[in-house]
Amino acid sequence: MHTVEPIRWTPEGVVLLDQRRLPSEVIHHTYTDYRELAKAIKDMVIRGAPAIGVAAAMGIALAVQRSRAKSIEELRAEFPVICETFAHTRPTAVDLFWAIERFKLRFEDLARPASKDEAATLERIRTELVKEALKVHEERREGDKSIGRFGAKLLPKSGRVMTQCNAGALATAGIGTALGVIRMAIEGGYRIEVIVPETRPYLQGSRLTAWELHQDRIPLTLITDNMVGHFLKTGGVGAVVVGADRIARNGDTANKIGTYGIAVIARENSVPFYVAAPLSTIDYSISSGEQIPIEERSEEEVTHLAGIRIAADVRAAHPAFDVTPARYITAIITERGVARPPFEESLNKLACAS
Repeated sequence: MHTVEPIRWTPEGVVLLDQRRLPSEVIHHTYTDYRELAKAIKDMVIRGAPAIGVAAAMGIALAVQRSRAKSIEELRAEFPVICETFAHTRPTAVDLFWAIERFKLRFEDLARPASKDEAATLERIRTELVKEALKVHEERREGDKSIGRFGAKLLPKSGRVMTQCNAGALATAGIGTALGVIRMAIEGGYRIEVIVPETRPYLQGSRLTAWELHQDRIPLTLITDNMVGHFLKTGGVGAVVVGADRIARNGDTANKIGTYGIAVIARENSVPFYVAAPLSTIDYSISSGEQIPIEERSEEEVTHLAGIRIAADVRAAHPAFDVTPARYITAIITERGVARPPFEESLNKLACAS
């Protein structure tokens, strides 16, 4: 199963595939400064909630590894600044904050030395945080495969499946969540064609998902966003499967703008609507989608296309995400199994499962 690799750790630094340049150019950048890596997250060189979590993990490890701190106390003073730098990149994707909290706990555990050799303890902190970042990456890969196995069973054996935005390898650093489900289904012999909405205004569908599927020779049809209703009504779509950036306790799900409309139309046409996401995407601190912060991006991403103005000099809005109420979601596919309504109960059971 061929998949692209959007992020990797190397001795030289953290290497990112620049997703802004796809599909016309395949360009990689190596980041040796954590602040530049944080800016790359904010500027969408890498995007997708799980991949952002991996990038933050590697970024924190990079910062600590290259810190000039000579004592644990100096590093302890730097560490909150490092974490805050990443926390201010993308507000909606909860995997980012999950990774930051995980590294805060790991740092505190490592910074309580049993040895009085401070230099050795500092070196151990640097080494262990790199190992932790690599562990996060590997967990994402394995989690995607599990999501794919559980989700594949829900798809039609043949026919069309619709997705939205990009929830593939580019978004997760594994095989993808939504696209992982599709990949595992095809690997299992399913004969599936993927309907890919372009996902304006950033065009993650046409630039990224279509490119990924084409790389893997998976049949697809690219459509404009305003064709979604037509294809859900007349196009023989057997299921919709999307990713998620944050899921509230009750199952309300934030995903790329346009997802809510797809879910409503899917319900109208009796097409099952599935969300595929790791358990780390569930924010148990919020009870409903009304509490999910929605990132507002630049108006120019609406008024311009590839740097060229396509609208008059007018105001534009660009909420990057919308929230699909749980009542429109048939099931949520996680690495530990499939949750069905009521989600507050089923998601909690999966989270508590050993």
